Amino acid sequence: MAVNRDPILKRCRYLGISPTVVGIDKSSKKNPNANSRRKVSEYGLQLKEKQKLKFIYGVLEKQFYHYYEIATKMEGQAGNNIIVLLESRLDNVVYRMGLAATRRESRQLVNHGHFLVNGKRVDIPSYRIKVGDVISLRDKSKSSVKFKENLEKTSTRVVPLWLDENKDEFKATVTRLPSAEDLDYDVEAHLIVELYSK
Repeated sequence: MAVNRDPILKRCRYLGISPTVVGIDKSSKKNPNANSRRKVSEYGLQLKEKQKLKFIYGVLEKQFYHYYEIATKMEGQAGNNIIVLLESRLDNVVYRMGLAATRRESRQLVNHGHFLVNGKRVDIPSYRIKVGDVISLRDKSKSSVKFKENLEKTSTRVVPLWLDENKDEFKATVTRLPSAEDLDYDVEAHLIVELYSK
């Protein structure tokens, strides 16, 4: 499995996103002129938006392009569909529930088989959740100190409206599919579609 080992804070600065979006609490003083020193071409803007989404969700090019192909076949705008597909990943849902400090950590926890979807063990981070799915922590894992610590660390994180969470039982139900309005960062997804459709 390929792993992206880019320095996280440096990448956040380049892409113009807050480190809190990827689950890191370090406050970085942003230089307002950092990315505006030279004029960026239209292609450069499109590429940056694609890199931003790939970086936030920890997805590599081949998988990201696959999401683009699925998004173009779905109803609605392809750009919003890409966001829905990325937000619907199991590792992202675990991160949104506050059971992992970062998406990288949530991917590892899912890989280790700590989570159940509708009572069945799922260890595939890219597993797509659907409306009505119940994501819960395995009974064996509930006694782990790690998850209690993570919940304390992420207590200030806002749980999205599309998740109905029960923190006491380490469980959440998907009430609806996520949408672009639910995001805690800015992205112009239509630029990604323009980039791929050239």
